[in-house]
Order: sequence, then structure tokens, then C-alpha cells
Amino acid sequence: MSNEHPHPAGHPHEHRVLNPATEEVIATVPAATPGDVAAAVARATGAQRGWAALAPADRARLLRRFAAVVDDHLEELAVLEVREAGHPIGNARWEAGNVRDLLDYAAGGAERLSGAQIPVAGGLNVTFHEPLGVVAVIAPWNFPMPIAAWGTAPALAAGNAVVLKPAETTPLTALRLAELALEAGLPEGLFQVLPGAGPVAGAALVEHPGVAKVVFTGSTAVGKEIMARCAAGVKRVTLELGGKSPNIVFADADIERAAASAPGSFLDNTGQDCCARSRILVQRSVYDRFMELLAPAVTSFAVGDPADPATAMGPLISAAQRERVRSYVPEDAPAAIRGEAPKGKGFWYPATVLEATGPADRAAVEEIFGPVAVVLPFEDEADAVRLANATDYGLSGSIWTRDVGRAVRVSRAVAAGNLSVNSHSSVRYTTPFGGYKQSGLGRELGPDALTAFTETKNVFISTEE
Repeated sequence: MSNEHPHPAGHPHEHRVLNPATEEVIATVPAATPGDVAAAVARATGAQRGWAALAPADRARLLRRFAAVVDDHLEELAVLEVREAGHPIGNARWEAGNVRDLLDYAAGGAERLSGAQIPVAGGLNVTFHEPLGVVAVIAPWNFPMPIAAWGTAPALAAGNAVVLKPAETTPLTALRLAELALEAGLPEGLFQVLPGAGPVAGAALVEHPGVAKVVFTGSTAVGKEIMARCAAGVKRVTLELGGKSPNIVFADADIERAAASAPGSFLDNTGQDCCARSRILVQRSVYDRFMELLAPAVTSFAVGDPADPATAMGPLISAAQRERVRSYVPEDAPAAIRGEAPKGKGFWYPATVLEATGPADRAAVEEIFGPVAVVLPFEDEADAVRLANATDYGLSGSIWTRDVGRAVRVSRAVAAGNLSVNSHSSVRYTTPFGGYKQSGLGRELGPDALTAFTETKNVFISTEE
């Protein structure tokens, strides 16, 4: 039930956690068994009843207290993320802050989960948003803290209990967040973290009849498997899956700004980002100029010790992920731009830009999940849209142009859930996030996030005598 690559310890029910920058073992954590999952769901079921019975204001107050406790431990959480995920410390601080902010934002929704009064003949008709029960959140290793919170915070705010299974390689921040939740006063059993293998703990969570909904972020292949397993119980599911997002640069754009910002759009988090703009589509008339500007921007992207505040890019998560990335860049590949990476220990890979020979190139259509981008020229607006949509994915993308009409036309024509004009920003906790096509199902974040964790109940009250 996973595309992760755990590092087994001496005991079958343990996982070793490695620092990706040094390859040293930094922790050994227990790996949940199906029995552990069943016990956790039972505890969550009991805790959820009491939590849902609380006044919305009381749930909100506890979630705000949880946010405050996270705020008190931001640096601790960030350092933990650096060690287990290899994220640069600046990125890790943002991630910890995002957990805090999302808890605060979701807390505000607990008292605003309003139903509707619908005009009908002969009576009064009202709707209620009622919690589902127990929600399973299966989080990935690329952004362990924030993505765990994307599902957990609104689910709790809506009155549910949460059992979170973090990725095998990055369980430490999740475990610490569960401790901080108890410190903040959340009830025992309401928010539990179960580290473990996808095919064991993940599968048991997905198939447990006491779990009402599964929230999964990860590969499209595993997402399809989870969706199929949920079908047997008609279980609700939200899937945030892969991407192969375009960065479309038109000739009328600010070319200098577009080129300067492009490296961050596919090198942030070492390219291990489902929103990475890893297909750079450039209008042919400015293609050569763009490439001239792109080269120094890529090679100057600071790669090194994640604990150094000056570092912009750290290592990949694992040796297996590094081999996957390498498979897209043969030794004789015509790399237009290639950066530097540290030698020795650690799962390092240099920033790489390939010039595609055509839109069907494997590197141009498959999600690499590493610091590799492919550049393709296009002729006109219609050609740009055609290339942008020539993929099974539809998660994100960027459009660079000074023409407002073109920005609107292309934004409407590109089949993706999150688009940015003259920007690469995809994620805000205040706006909805999710994908078209095989990039996923459902939406997370934004003002409607809580309703995704509720059932709508309709009640008609007759007023006739």
C-alpha cells in the first residue's frame, strides 16, 4: 500500500529513520501491526463521540490551544524535519508554521459549519453537516508536517477523530505533533499517529470498517489501489496524487523574471513536490534568450547542508528515490544545464535541465519527483495549451504573460486544479487545493475544507395541522 522504501531494523515491527543528508540512523520507531490499527480505531471511535458532543466553541478553543502549543515548538519541529526529511531549515520553519496556521484557520470553521434552510411547501426544511466519525490520514514523506495537517485539522474541527499514518521514512514530526496535541488538552485517542509500512498499517487502516474516510497523498499508482480498496465499503476518499505541471512562458512575459523564478519552481524540496513545474514550455521566439538566463539561475541555486540557512536545496529522501531520478537522466543525456551537488554520504542529486526532443519523451510526461526539468518550445497560444494538457496529470501550473486576456484564456483552457499567473505559488491554506484527471479526487484546504469531513443531513418538519 505504499511506494515508500523503508529501512528495516532488526525487529520486524520496527523501522529505522535515516537522515538523508548523512545516511545516519537518527531513530528507530515501532511499526504498527493490523492489531495496533484495530485498537487505535477503537480508541478513536470512543474519543470521537465525546469530541462531537462538545460545543463547537469548545472544540475551536482546544484547536487554537493546539496551534499555540505548536507555535511554542516551531524550532524543535523544524529541526526534526531537517533531520528526517533533509529539508532546508528555512523550508522546515515554514512547514511548522503552516501546521500552526492551519490549526488556527480550521478552528475558526468549527463554529461556522452552517447548514441551510431551504424553502419548501408545507413545512420547514433544514440541513445539518454532521461528522463522519473516524478519518484515516495517510501522509507522504515529501512534506510530512503540512500535508498531515491538511487532513487532520479540518477533520478534527468538523468533529471527527483522526488516525494518521505517516510515511515510513518520516514519522518523527507526526509523532511529536501527537504529543503536542495531548499537551494542548485534546482528548486521549482523538488524534493518534501510527507509524508503519504501507502494505501493513496503511492497508489495515484503509480496510477497517470503523474508518469512514481515507485521505491519501502520494503516488497515483498507490492512490488507485487505495480507491479500489475503499470501494468495497463505499468509503469516502480524498486523493492528492501526482503531477507534471507546466510552466508556460509567453514571448510577451517579463522573461528575466520568469527565468529567475523558474529554478525554485522545480528545485524547491529537491523537486519532490507534486506541484513542481517540471515541464517548462517556452515560446519559440524567446526560447534561446530564456535558456541563456535560466542557466545561471539554476547553477547558482544553493545546494548543501540542510541545517545551513543559506541552503536552498537539500538531498533526496532516499537512495531508492535517487536511483529513480537517475533513471530519467542517462549518462549520455543531452543536459542543457547541470548544477553541482555534494559528494560523499547523503542522497544528493544535481539540479538538471533537459531539452526534450519531443513532447512524448519519458522525462517530459512522467513524474520524476526530483530536481529535473524538461524544456520544450511552443509556437502560439493554442500550441502552448495543447502541450500543457498532453499529460495524464492536472494538478498545477504557471502562466507567464503581460496580457491579462491571455492569462484568463489560458487559465481556463489548461486542465489543472491550481494555476498561477506570473507566480509559482500553488498552496495557501485559505484556498482550495486539488487536481484534475489522475492528479487526484476532491479538494483540500480553503473555506470549504470542513464540509469534506461531514455528511449532509436533510430534515423536513411539517407545519401542517
